[in-house]
Amino acid sequence: MIWKGLNRRNVQKKKEKKLNDKVSKTDNEWKSQLSPEEYSICRGKNTEAPFTGIYCDCKDKGTYKCTCCGLELFSSETKFDSGTGWPSFSQVLNNDNIEFVKDASYGMLRTEVNCKKCGSHLGHVFDDGPQPTNLRYCINSASLRLDKLD
Repeated sequence: MIWKGLNRRNVQKKKEKKLNDKVSKTDNEWKSQLSPEEYSICRGKNTEAPFTGIYCDCKDKGTYKCTCCGLELFSSETKFDSGTGWPSFSQVLNNDNIEFVKDASYGMLRTEVNCKKCGSHLGHVFDDGPQPTNLRYCINSASLRLDKLD
């Protein structure tokens, strides 16, 4: 049985822990923590201009984290040059760290990618990426911080 070893109390505690780990701040708190560009993109769901982000052509090795809360999102090992002008990744580090939201803005139907811990807008995911995932996570540089490997 899948639930063997779990009981209702343990499951409830895990759910409570996940809810308690969420970051919740006021707009003024986010504005004081983030640059105007970061706030516009991460909290306002805007997009940086293509080929302008600091990580677009970055080849450094490491872990890409959420600008707002520091949650680990992507590995440099899955980063690739998509030619789109934004950092692109073929997979996330942990599916539990990402939330997907239907986005019908600008007359397009897309899947928005957000940080699950703080709700920060990261970018969008498309199904035109490389094998084996066929996914292209098209992410704003302003939404990321690279924790470089030494």
